Amino acid sequence: MNPLLTVSNLSYCKKDKSWFAKQERFSLAPVSFELKAGETMAIMGENGSGKSLLAKLLVGVARPSAGEILLNGESLHDKRQRFQAIRMIFQHSKESLNPALTLGSLLEEPLILNTDLDARERKRKIEETLKLVGMLPEHQYFYRHMLSEGQRQRVAVARALILNPQVLVADEPFAALDPSVRSQTVNLLMKLQRDLGLGFIFISHNLGIVRHISDRILVLEAGQLVESGKTDVIFNWPKSDYTRRLIHAYQALISRDD
Repeated sequence: MNPLLTVSNLSYCKKDKSWFAKQERFSLAPVSFELKAGETMAIMGENGSGKSLLAKLLVGVARPSAGEILLNGESLHDKRQRFQAIRMIFQHSKESLNPALTLGSLLEEPLILNTDLDARERKRKIEETLKLVGMLPEHQYFYRHMLSEGQRQRVAVARALILNPQVLVADEPFAALDPSVRSQTVNLLMKLQRDLGLGFIFISHNLGIVRHISDRILVLEAGQLVESGKTDVIFNWPKSDYTRRLIHAYQALISRDD
């Protein structure tokens, strides 16, 4: 099977030009990987390791210093094309929803900006997408304050899906959720991936979820790719000391909770 997403030597380097603080250098060393349709890749690492920066580069929020991103073998130079093909699921679903707008208006905005659909077609697409994430067509008339935490998270997923992407990128999508909502969201994403054949890249400190849903793992340390491989191999036979420390810390936490 040919890769859905190919990332070749993607790197980033920028200095913080603050007059009031010591200059800091934000960098990501060249990263390369492939992602197949229906595959889940997790990005592991401590705070400041470059996980979120890599996510921003993939969805086009930040511009890489070098490297290339290919989708189905074709370069994603066009920003609008990138915005449609690779979509982000936001971590804080409540804060990402404008309280003054209905869900229908929130979901319609990217359709107006990025498609040629007329009003009737946009309404149909919104209703189809709400159903896809387990909500009702009537929810398009709801406001943020009318939704439960689980429903807000489903809306965040719907916003990511509305433009028919091929790859979803999620930066700590489960961190702010209570356990029951977290479980529902994980199951929803796995079902959507199976049904739609999506490639899924997610960042999480929760190594239990990483092990449960990911097929492969990238491990970053201070902007450097230190290890990559299949999930079972990484967890059972980590090569780097850094990866071993991350896994041992997770196992110690599990043992303490038991």
